[in-house]
Amino acid sequence: MAEGTRIRSDDGMGRRIKRFQDRYEPMVTRLVLLGIFASGLLGQFVKPVGDALEGKVFVGGALLSLVAYVLYDQVRELTSSVRPAARALVSSTEIGMFVREALQARRVEIAFLGYTGETLYNALYHRLEDLFDNPGPTRRVSIRMLVPDFGMPMTVPSRVGSDGRPVDDPDFRKRLERRCREYDHVLSGLAERLTENSRVTVECSYRLYPGIPRDKICIFNRQQVLHGLYDLSARMRLEHAGPEYYDPKGFRTDLSVWSRKGTAAAEAAVSIWSKHFDDLWNLAVLPPWRQGVGG
Repeated sequence: MAEGTRIRSDDGMGRRIKRFQDRYEPMVTRLVLLGIFASGLLGQFVKPVGDALEGKVFVGGALLSLVAYVLYDQVRELTSSVRPAARALVSSTEIGMFVREALQARRVEIAFLGYTGETLYNALYHRLEDLFDNPGPTRRVSIRMLVPDFGMPMTVPSRVGSDGRPVDDPDFRKRLERRCREYDHVLSGLAERLTENSRVTVECSYRLYPGIPRDKICIFNRQQVLHGLYDLSARMRLEHAGPEYYDPKGFRTDLSVWSRKGTAAAEAAVSIWSKHFDDLWNLAVLPPWRQGVGG
C-alpha cells in the first residue's frame, strides 16, 4: 500500500513540475535572451560596461540573442511539427494523454459515445482538477457523454442464460444506470466549482441513446477521434457463485486513432465521426436523473 501511494505521489509531483515548466519556460527563455541582448548593446555605448564585457566581441552575441528571441516561437512550432507521428492504435487506458493534449486549447470539446464512460471519466476528473491550479490557455470546456438507455430491455448488458443466450436483467441495468448517474454527478459538480472559482467555464452533459453499446468513440476538439469496438462476448460475475453477465470491458478496448493532421482519409474520418456523433446527440434523450434539470 505504501509503495502504491508513493507512486501516485511521484506522478502528481511529475505533473506539477511539467505544468510549471510549460508555464514558465517560454517566459524565462525570452527574459534571458533579452538580457543578453541588452547587456551586449549597453556595452557598446557605456565604456565601463564595455570594458567589463571585453568590448566588441559581445556585439555579435547580442545580435544573435535578438534573432533567437524573434525566432523563438517559430523554433518551438517547428519542434512540435517534427515529433513522431501518433500511433494508429492505442489502449483505452491511454485516453488520459489525449485528454491532457485536448486541454491545451482555449476552447475544449470532448465527446464520448459508448458504455458507461468509466475510463474517460477517470481521466477527465484528475485533469479537470488540475485546471484549478493551472488553467493554462483553457477558458471553456464542453463535455458531452452519450451512454445507453439502461431503462430499456437490452441483450448487452444482460444476464447469461442457461443456454448461453442473453436474458434481460432490469436490476443489472439499474446498477449500470446508477454508475453513470454517479459519474455525471461528480463531473457536473466539478464543472460547477470550476466555473464559479476559476477562469474556466465548464459544462458537462449526459444523454441516452437506444441500443447496445457496440462502438466506443472519443472525440477531442473535433481534431482527433478514437474509435474501437467493445467485446460483446465478455462476461463477468458480481459474486463468486452468482450468475454471469454479458458486460463489455471498456478498459480492454483498443482504439484506432484518426487525426486531421494525418492523411486526407484520416481527416475525412474525423469529419464523418464528428457529424455522426452530433446527429446521435440531437436524437438522444435526457436521462431520468437529468429531466427537469437541463441537459
